[in-house]
Amino acid sequence: MTMRLLKQVAGITLLALCASGPVHADRIKDVASVAAVRSNQLVGYGIVVGLQGTGDGAQVAFTVQTVRSMLVKMGVGLDGPLSDFERAAAAAGRMDVQNVAAVMVTAELPGMAKPGQRIDVNVGTLGKASSLRGGTLILTSLRGVDGEVYALAQGLVTTTGIDANAAGSKVAIGVPTSARIPNGATVERMVDTPFDKSDNVVMNVRDQDFTTTTAIVDAINKTFGADTAKALDGVSLSVRAPADMSKRVAFMSMIENLDVVPGEAPAKVVVNSRTGTVVISRNVKVTAAAVSHGTISVAIAATNEVSQPNAFAQGQTAGAQNANIAVSEPNKPMFLFQAGVDLRQIVDAINQVGASPSALIAILEALKSSGSLRAELVVI
Repeated sequence: MTMRLLKQVAGITLLALCASGPVHADRIKDVASVAAVRSNQLVGYGIVVGLQGTGDGAQVAFTVQTVRSMLVKMGVGLDGPLSDFERAAAAAGRMDVQNVAAVMVTAELPGMAKPGQRIDVNVGTLGKASSLRGGTLILTSLRGVDGEVYALAQGLVTTTGIDANAAGSKVAIGVPTSARIPNGATVERMVDTPFDKSDNVVMNVRDQDFTTTTAIVDAINKTFGADTAKALDGVSLSVRAPADMSKRVAFMSMIENLDVVPGEAPAKVVVNSRTGTVVISRNVKVTAAAVSHGTISVAIAATNEVSQPNAFAQGQTAGAQNANIAVSEPNKPMFLFQAGVDLRQIVDAINQVGASPSALIAILEALKSSGSLRAELVVI
């Protein structure tokens, strides 16, 4: 009897654990970041040389002007404005820069990046160049929003796109007019951050949520003492950190690795109307509703016939077209949503009628319009 009672208790305990559902904890570094450690966007204008006849050509005036200005800076005697003779020569093809392409260069400068570090850069064409394959980016200054130079980029571009055409046929794979240079830029200037100057360190939650912010504050105060952290709003929180930089870095490392249980995300249904993809979050609920979905299909079949008169008749041969029209409507059953059903029940009910992705989108939009869908419907 005792063993039987223990088994019953064990079974009840297991059911309770399964019903409660797993609680997943995340590290603070996965749900929040230090406000001072933010990236900055850089941009620059340059040219790519060494192309195999896939450059801009003389028709792109700013590419010709850029090459001319570069040669002047290198000591080639081309001073003065572009003359009429030079314009005529360019039009005739004698100054055709088919191996050169004007490009825009972009990069992302990580937070706390130091001079001498290397960062990746992206390169994209501006003119009529058809491919950057095999090219080399000439030294380009990358500037921030303040106009200051923060990095210098140069090197061989890497592109995976292919664009080939011959005898009237064309094959394009990827985007050959866009390329990357891994570690192609060297950081020249450091961006000032308040991390080493302020008394407190501000952290921002990646997804605005009051529950997640409160959970982070509670975890920090429970580990390091009361009033170590305090919430500023639903996104930001302030952490009292040591003044010594070595201790501050170690302190922030310990905070980053604390485990917290983030708040549940709002209920959302995301619909991609172009691909027919539908993503339903776990918290989506619906109120009681009855749904019936069906489509009417109309099929028209045309039959061409020839009317031939008798041998001695005074008639003429004439063509005739007969059309057969058939209308069919599938008999799809109506399904019922009970109040408060969860994601699995929603999917099962819709699958029972064999709804296609486009039909599923129509059903979700109708449920939202009727007020039965307790979630935000996002169409992208």
